[in-house]
Amino acid sequence: MATLKRQFPDIVFRKLTPPAEHPTYEYDGFNPSVQTLPKGHTRKPGLRPFGIDTVFEKDVAVKLRDGVTIYTDVFRPTSSSEEDGKVPAVIPWSPYGKSGRGSFNYDNMGPFRMGLALDQTSGYEKFEAPDPAEWAERGYAIVNVDPRGAGDSEGEIAFWGQQEAEDMYDFVDWVAAQPWCSGSVAFAGNSWLAVSQINFASRFKHPAVKALAPWEGLSDLYRQQFVRGGVPRVEFFDLVTQGFAGHGRTEDLKAMYHKHPIFDEYWEDKAIKVENIDVPLYLTASYSTGLHSEGSFHTFMKAKSQQKWLRVHASQEWHDIYRPDVNDELQQFFDHYCKGINNGWEKTPAFRISLLGFTGSPAKTIVERAEDAWPIPLTEEVKYYLDSATKTLSPTAPTTEASASYSAHSATDCLDFTHTFAAYTELAGYPVAKVCISFANPNVTDVHVQIRKKSRSGTLLASLNFPVPIPERDVPDTNVAKFLGPEGMLRAGCAGTKTLCNGRVAYALDRAAEPVPVDQVLQLEIPIWPLGMVFEAGEGVVLRVAGRELRLPELEGLERGSGGEEGESARCTLHTGGRWQSWVLLPVIP
Repeated sequence: MATLKRQFPDIVFRKLTPPAEHPTYEYDGFNPSVQTLPKGHTRKPGLRPFGIDTVFEKDVAVKLRDGVTIYTDVFRPTSSSEEDGKVPAVIPWSPYGKSGRGSFNYDNMGPFRMGLALDQTSGYEKFEAPDPAEWAERGYAIVNVDPRGAGDSEGEIAFWGQQEAEDMYDFVDWVAAQPWCSGSVAFAGNSWLAVSQINFASRFKHPAVKALAPWEGLSDLYRQQFVRGGVPRVEFFDLVTQGFAGHGRTEDLKAMYHKHPIFDEYWEDKAIKVENIDVPLYLTASYSTGLHSEGSFHTFMKAKSQQKWLRVHASQEWHDIYRPDVNDELQQFFDHYCKGINNGWEKTPAFRISLLGFTGSPAKTIVERAEDAWPIPLTEEVKYYLDSATKTLSPTAPTTEASASYSAHSATDCLDFTHTFAAYTELAGYPVAKVCISFANPNVTDVHVQIRKKSRSGTLLASLNFPVPIPERDVPDTNVAKFLGPEGMLRAGCAGTKTLCNGRVAYALDRAAEPVPVDQVLQLEIPIWPLGMVFEAGEGVVLRVAGRELRLPELEGLERGSGGEEGESARCTLHTGGRWQSWVLLPVIP
């Protein structure tokens, strides 16, 4: 941990619970060993069997440059022991546990096992990672590592940045030199596993690393997630940290936020300069995550790699990664770059978009349609003006001034502005909302906006993220299970330092929030995360404005309350018409 401590002498760590003592961490002991899992082997009845004889090396020691020892599991075809049977290695990198260990699994992260059949995974997979039973059969080694500080590995867990990138470089050195390895190495996985890949590739270029598959990951921890729009949102990462197990400590992001409340050199070290990445990329994205959408699209747009692909799917990321056709496609990508097979991979469309029809709508979801680029060429950015008198959105600016208010502390109060489409309509791109708003309390200035879809009868719709055997209304209200629509948020006092990101307004968040004058109308531009929706004639779009986060909580246990006492001091007033041109910019595909 020398690098991190040298960079930030004030670094704060949190003590971890050892794996054997952790209340939710599945742990099968520390047992360095080598065994062969025969064809047909299953970890438990009903789980996916191995399709070929597979060598399983457990708790293999790897020493990093500063002397810290970490441990990894290796799954590889038995034929890889032969000189002509060497295989490429795929590394899933995260501190969530290895080979079926850990606090996180598909049984406890959402309803109905995230739509995954029990026999779709072997139980040896690292959470959010390729399954060893699947990939040994496809001719690859899966190297499930516990990074620094995780599980039985020595040291302290680092959240990305320079320290983790150095560790990954050292680990690639070790993997590429193993007698069973062909010398080609790739990375794959979602969330932390994706972020670690692009963080590494933005800082180092290792000759053995031939390809990356960062399937959905943020690229700027502070501005995309932790303090998005200046609004602190620490609950999710606090929950993640509680799931870690180890014999040492983990970097404490919550404590570091209190030491570093604005975007400074500490958060800059965790912001990934994706424009430095120059390695073949196979990215995915979805709208159904409250964590990764912005980062996934941003990485695709800005990475300098000439060989890069983005597949925007219509489901939830954990449901998507074990689809048989998805694994076939990933193998084609890896075979091309890691095995040098001329299989036509580069003819694959560089960008594919999905547009959500939403559950219960006659509009059919468009799944992974090839487009020339992102944003989609010839998209029209249409301004729809808010009218507080009629609660409508109109392409014509209202001339009469009007206002409407809501309680910022209410768990239900909000303002909805609606537009009905007269013809079939597709929306895809980056929306932006401009709201002219005043506040009765200078300490209550968070503004949240969300784009929803309404049915022909006026009902607000949700999109199920994976198949379920029950009606949508009975599915738990969590974001991993159902998607309501993309959102944006801004703390009014943080709107001072504007910049540009992907051609639209963004906020540097590098200075303390400024005081907001009471009852003075402010004009706030709020960027909204990427959008992809389809509407039949008679259906409509709704812009919702409120003082609380509008997306469903990511997981059960992260429910948010109203945030304070209701009352006139928490009133926020939205002004429209005449001098006050409040609008939402919607990207319409011609």
